[in-house]
Amino acid sequence: MNESGKSLGDVSFPMMDDPERSCPGQLEVPTPREQKALAAMRSIKEEVKPLKERLTALKDSGGDAEIGEALRIRTELERLKKDWDSWETERKAAAKERMIILGHEEGP
Repeated sequence: MNESGKSLGDVSFPMMDDPERSCPGQLEVPTPREQKALAAMRSIKEEVKPLKERLTALKDSGGDAEIGEALRIRTELERLKKDWDSWETERKAAAKERMIILGHEEGP
């Protein structure tokens, strides 16, 4: 029993009523900004895999006709790497912003 005469079983704890959130108003983790960056990075990863597989197949075949295609694939992989780096920078900035909001890091 607590001070009000209720047993602990009668007390409602908001964080237990909504298991998806540990506290009312708490910041969503990862944040929407982080989720956007992670989704973009996941998409890039899905694009890269078949390109790398095709490039490996071209190297294994050793034919001269595939040189142009291999060059096109390498160019596309370079572009995707730049996109990845850009989204990685955004993800890190979003994570830092979240840590500042939560009070785990100091702001700029």
